[in-house]
Amino acid sequence: MKKHSIGKIFVLVLLMLAFVTGCAKDNSKITIVGSSALQLLAEQAGNDYRLTHPSSNIVVQGGGSGTGLSQVQAGAVQIGTSDVFAETKKGIDAKKLKDYKVAVVGIVPIVNKGVGVKDVSMKQLRQIFTGKLTNWKQLGGKNIPITVINRSKGSGTRDSFEDIVLHNQKAIKSQEQDSNGAVKKIVDSTPGTISYISFPYANGNNIQKLSIDGVKPTNKNITTNKWQLWAYQHMYTKGEPDKKTKTFIKYMLGKKVQHDLVPKIGYLSIDEMKVTRDSNNRVIKVGK
Repeated sequence: MKKHSIGKIFVLVLLMLAFVTGCAKDNSKITIVGSSALQLLAEQAGNDYRLTHPSSNIVVQGGGSGTGLSQVQAGAVQIGTSDVFAETKKGIDAKKLKDYKVAVVGIVPIVNKGVGVKDVSMKQLRQIFTGKLTNWKQLGGKNIPITVINRSKGSGTRDSFEDIVLHNQKAIKSQEQDSNGAVKKIVDSTPGTISYISFPYANGNNIQKLSIDGVKPTNKNITTNKWQLWAYQHMYTKGEPDKKTKTFIKYMLGKKVQHDLVPKIGYLSIDEMKVTRDSNNRVIKVGK
């Protein structure tokens, strides 16, 4: 056999080996896209998972619940994360997706501390976000204009907040941000601002968490729905997940994550809930 023929065969073998190796690497990859509220938990769980599954490759990205649901429905990712039920999102066929509730997260209205307000009624909160209240002095605070920061359309946190607070009323036109981190940064640094954020992100030197009707935003109050602003953290797969994805989701629902990592970061374990909520926002006591 001629030398150049042997060379061609050798190159071909190397290319085939590279292709097989690449496929093996791809087969270990789990891409998780969607809810920024769940991103913090998914990233940390993914990092911990790799310690005991060194060949795994967990990639976590935000983008919003709408993006997560559309991406998993299209088969572009293994897991789509969402703060809302798939059946509530236009263009999503929930029957083709499998739902895993991996945690509960609280949502809390936050203001810049300079406004001088620590508690509002649910009615007042609705009036703020629909533009009926425009100055903090109307709520017993400082004479400072109210600046509303909303979440972007497609945000599951926004959907949950508006379903519970606005009661089908239209939100005032305002600046919009697509992530908890961006909202936190603006409220922390801008006088007169108000927005809402997931519990694990609700900290900062100049951030004040608001109570509602005298009820404090705590995970304990979420378990009984005394604090009504909360949402399930869903992981959706397109039909039955493949083996590697199923193993990771099983890990997410296991004791190490649910009893250790979830409360450590600021989420609430599904196991702690004394009520359930369906896609129509009907709340039912567990066991009834």
